[in-house]
Amino acid sequence: MVTATWNGAVIAQSDDTVVVEGNHYFPRASVNADYLKDSATTSVCSWKGTAGYHTLVVDGAENPDAAWYYPDPKDAAAEIRDRIAFWRGVKVG
Repeated sequence: MVTATWNGAVIAQSDDTVVVEGNHYFPRASVNADYLKDSATTSVCSWKGTAGYHTLVVDGAENPDAAWYYPDPKDAAAEIRDRIAFWRGVKVG
């Protein structure tokens, strides 16, 4: 079981993660949506496509753009569709 935690809260937990470039992508259904706040931030990866972001909010503390996802990944990254990954202090393991 792989768990993502931040600020004392379990953000996501699953035994079905996909690892791409060292990052665990969790199924969206395994992520606690109560901790996610939409962000206007986007970025582009040449082989995965355009990423969207969520800010994590736990007990009033915010971690801007600490979760990312590819809503419409390119064919080469199809395995990460409907999955979310984390960084910026989120512990995954």
